[in-house]
Amino acid sequence: MSISTATRTAVWPGKPYPLGANWDGFGVNFALFSAHAEKVELCLFDQTGQREVERVVLPEHTDEVWHGYLPEARPGLLYGYRVHGPYEPAAGHRFNPNKLLLDPYAKALFGPFRWSDAHYGYRVGSTREDLSFDRRDNARGMPKCRVVDRAFTWGHDRHPAVPWSDTVIYETHVGGFTMRHPEVPAPLRGTFAGMSTHAVIDYLKALGITSVEFLPVQSFADDRHLVGQGLRNYWGYNSVGFFAPEPRYMTTGVLSEFKTMVARLHEAGIEVILDVVYNHTGEGNHLGPTLSFKGIDNLSYYRLLPDNPRFYINDTGTGNTLNLSHPRVLQMVMDSLRYWVTEMHVDGFRFDLATVLAREPYGFDPGSGFLDAVRQDPALADVKLIAEPWDVGPGGYQVGNFPPGWAEWNDRYRDTVRRYWRGDDGMLPELAGRIAGSSDLFEKRGRRPWSSVNFVTAHDGFTLHDLVSYNDKHNWANGEDNRDGHSANHSWNHGVEGETDDPAIREARAKQKRNLLATLFLSQGTPMMLAGDEIGHSQKGNNNAYCQDNETSWLDWARLKGEGGPMLAFVKRLIALRKAHPVLRRPVFLHGRRTSADGLKDIVWYTPQGVEKSAEDWRNGHARCIMLLLNGHAGTYTGVDGAPQDDGVLLIVLNAHTDTVNVTLPEVPDARGWRCVLDTRVADGAGDGRMQLAGRTMPVDGRTALVFVQVESPGR
Repeated sequence: MSISTATRTAVWPGKPYPLGANWDGFGVNFALFSAHAEKVELCLFDQTGQREVERVVLPEHTDEVWHGYLPEARPGLLYGYRVHGPYEPAAGHRFNPNKLLLDPYAKALFGPFRWSDAHYGYRVGSTREDLSFDRRDNARGMPKCRVVDRAFTWGHDRHPAVPWSDTVIYETHVGGFTMRHPEVPAPLRGTFAGMSTHAVIDYLKALGITSVEFLPVQSFADDRHLVGQGLRNYWGYNSVGFFAPEPRYMTTGVLSEFKTMVARLHEAGIEVILDVVYNHTGEGNHLGPTLSFKGIDNLSYYRLLPDNPRFYINDTGTGNTLNLSHPRVLQMVMDSLRYWVTEMHVDGFRFDLATVLAREPYGFDPGSGFLDAVRQDPALADVKLIAEPWDVGPGGYQVGNFPPGWAEWNDRYRDTVRRYWRGDDGMLPELAGRIAGSSDLFEKRGRRPWSSVNFVTAHDGFTLHDLVSYNDKHNWANGEDNRDGHSANHSWNHGVEGETDDPAIREARAKQKRNLLATLFLSQGTPMMLAGDEIGHSQKGNNNAYCQDNETSWLDWARLKGEGGPMLAFVKRLIALRKAHPVLRRPVFLHGRRTSADGLKDIVWYTPQGVEKSAEDWRNGHARCIMLLLNGHAGTYTGVDGAPQDDGVLLIVLNAHTDTVNVTLPEVPDARGWRCVLDTRVADGAGDGRMQLAGRTMPVDGRTALVFVQVESPGR
């Protein structure tokens, strides 16, 4: 089918800013950055997206931006680009006007993505590989960009603005959370609309979390090799657009669906945090497809090898790395972040492989252009910024090295807590530092304990249930012969690999899950829990379920009828306990330097004998039982509202020994004794409430966590 390039549609010069397709109420301005293009054609499609009806040459070229204005265009118009220029891979150029390209600034996509060899700029199978040139048109298998009307009635919507010290993050997946939810209507399952239902929001609110962190919802592509195996990119870390919501999560394709979800979560006081992937795209390496950036201006958008720009720098492990050192690429990322905050009302971001974003050509730099741009941007001043502080490039592990204003995933917390409760030797000194907020990593430049995002499980790895049920990963369903995923999981199956009917093992596993979660919510810092851990969700030992868009990953809500019911009650109790006691979420690092009027330090570590631990005690590698006292009377703290946050005294007892340990509860000033408020030996964690006298010895079962509140003397 031939397409006329003679312009029938009226086209005016338009403006080079803003980039993308923008409806102003009268017409649509189109603007596309490309520093090395020779001509840009705007391709218009019919309402089905299958027939290209016209190509319009963008008439103007200003400051490396190609632009034009269509006065008769309206929202709903489907479009794409064809960009002309040199096809010289050895010089870093991969222009091929036979390939329809997605607008990097597209606000919505329409239609499915269908893989074929036509999506590659080179001739697949050629002995010259990517040095060859493919002339096939890929338009029929490409989604189309859609012009949108951004109008939406937000009403009285406001950001919940949850203080960092009060934040409890719940990492979840838009699709997997609702796909099997019995109270979500079938047509809405797996979508933003499904997450907007009263059943879902009531559940989240009752759980007590303050913030949902969604795995990527920006548009992404399914990897071709996965599609060939009947799989999909479930997690979504394969971006093809940074402004458009992923169509598979929408029932209508209208932006209001996402905005409605945000507004309803905000109404419940719950923040929305997005997991974003600005480190790479779904176009892969030199043998990957040409879908957008590669065909628009490969030399600008990607980091290429300086001595051989045919090949890509691969600091991400995915084949390519976005070049945030380029001002226009940095602009795109910043425009995207501002768009999601100002237009979509999200409350924060978790940055995948964030070390990549802070890389300059010479390596990681905490004063990089990206980090500096974020730090000074007023639109981002009040949003939560969370870094995954590692990548696979040289010097890629940077936990603790991000600048003020950033929180970071703390994998050292994860591994330490797992190893401690597994029973590894020598873990107490490390555990103490992690529970106290990891000051060794984050106490600098005025950073606070909330900078440490503590987690025991996340989407990448075992679920909590599988962590206590499997010694080894079981990723056979991923089609990679179980080679993918981490092997060092610090897990323990309690004697049987996988599921078992043995009641003793089942109870031991349930108790161990309670121990791990209790440690998480009793630690200083920001707790993050994985959705489904509170109901015992299992992936059957798969610790890399990135391609399992099926019942492996979808939460099984039927588990609430069994073990999941008491576990849910336990998690609710934990979160409520954390909220009730500000001493569990202090805004400053605790070092035992502050004292209350009676001389009791803000934090004290005790041996099982009830005496403060000495340096020699800390060197005992076989010790696995410890007591932590947190004194809420030491120091003067106020909340964001100025109200004082004085608290009582809490005592946390952790025993990772297999056997029972006799513990002497410490004697502290002005105390009558201690009252147990949390006990992991009990399915729902309820403490017995009875007062235990200070100085009295009591048995603590093996692998048990207890929390006591000081019973103060009358008149204090």
